[in-house]
Amino acid sequence: MKKRVEKVVKEKAAGNVEDEFSKTADDYQCSGSLEMDFPELCSLLGMKEIPAVTPRAPASVTPTTERGNMEESQSQMGAGIATTTWCPKPRLQVELESEDPRSIKEVRVCGWKVDELMARVLNKTLPALSNLQNLHLWCAGLTGRTLTSLKNTISLCSNLRTVVLEGNPLPEQSYHLLISEDSMLTHVSLRNNRIGEEGARLIGSALATAQTANNNLLSLNLAFNSIGDAGAAHIAQGLRLNRSLLCLSLANNHIGDTGASRLAEVLGPFSLTHDEVVERRRLLLRRDLSPSHADSKCERPLSIPSSSSLERNVSKGAKGASKKKDTAKKDEKPAANQTGGVAGKKEEPKLARKASDTKLPRGKGGKSGGKEKRPSVLDQEEKANATQNKSAELVETVSPLLEPGVQHTGGRVILPGNTALTSLNLAGNRLSEQSLLLFLSSVGAQTEGGGLLRLCLNRNRFPPDCDSFLKIKELMSLRDPLNKTASAQVDDEQGQAA
Repeated sequence: MKKRVEKVVKEKAAGNVEDEFSKTADDYQCSGSLEMDFPELCSLLGMKEIPAVTPRAPASVTPTTERGNMEESQSQMGAGIATTTWCPKPRLQVELESEDPRSIKEVRVCGWKVDELMARVLNKTLPALSNLQNLHLWCAGLTGRTLTSLKNTISLCSNLRTVVLEGNPLPEQSYHLLISEDSMLTHVSLRNNRIGEEGARLIGSALATAQTANNNLLSLNLAFNSIGDAGAAHIAQGLRLNRSLLCLSLANNHIGDTGASRLAEVLGPFSLTHDEVVERRRLLLRRDLSPSHADSKCERPLSIPSSSSLERNVSKGAKGASKKKDTAKKDEKPAANQTGGVAGKKEEPKLARKASDTKLPRGKGGKSGGKEKRPSVLDQEEKANATQNKSAELVETVSPLLEPGVQHTGGRVILPGNTALTSLNLAGNRLSEQSLLLFLSSVGAQTEGGGLLRLCLNRNRFPPDCDSFLKIKELMSLRDPLNKTASAQVDDEQGQAA
């Protein structure tokens, strides 16, 4: 019995120590200097091994052995080989914008595990870095819980716009949390995370559905995963109504002609599904019933009177004002006589002067009654301009379901297609010449004002000298003269990463 009591007392004491650590860490106020705050919080949480905060070496000084080990680990993960991940001595690499230690613009975690305690430390320290713009996590051993904590941390960082999360496979495939509708991130890289069909489905839904859409994400890198044809179809579904994403990489993802056909379909005109048609009707009804839309539909003669009608109104107002003056003078004379004769007569010119002072703006004569109404016309013009500005703001965030160019043919509603995407990388997949014909048709149907400027299709299952591929390259070079140089650079990078 005594042993049990001693055991309980020891457990309570240990729990109290942890609570004291937690309370102290929660109460800690970060100074904005990661070099001070990070080790202090780690020690408060009772961490024995504290990673050092070190400035990141320039690219020219980076050891070649470190890069070689990283590439070897990436290639083994892509091949599905179970190996022990290369792990250097834990350190938090930072890149400064200036000599000020509080000017950190980039934080990197390379090859060591970020557990829940470390996630708590990052949750306190990273939001205090007001200049933080980039966060890189490579082989950080994240779990579903630590990724959720990371997502909350990212939402607290006001200037953080780029997140690179690579070499972190998750059973839950919950990478879509980083690109949810309320995410402010503009650049996200999720390479080498073994993302499959389920992960691609969640990512596609995060890009856009009939009701929601991510309007901030500009580039998404999903290279070196296992998305396949089914996953590519989910990504294509998300691209249907997403109009913010500019660059998408699906290189080396085991995508064949079936998945490529779904991607090509989105680039050209496509028919809406039943759910999308229902949502479009709902949006049209709400737009038609909104007061701003009703004002914008009115023509100028209805909202702003013409000059002739204004003159009529001015003349009527002047006549009415003169009649009121006459009747007022007639009523004033007997009232003056009642009050006492001469004094009342002396007060009449004063009253007339006061009335003339208020009704004659700067000596323009008796037509002043009409000129009092001119500011109201200006007010109407200002209201009309404000209404136009409001409608312009609404156009910026309008749903793609309401964009111009919608056609109705054969009982179907045809949308012009996604012309916001400017770069698509499908290198290193399983596309045949059949896919090339579909892309050639879809890209050719895009207007000159928008559409793809770069389509990378190298290292697929078609001869590099086939007619369709040469036509696509010619079309891309006409749209973007720098396309040849850019594609050559990307091919070199992809070859090094593979």
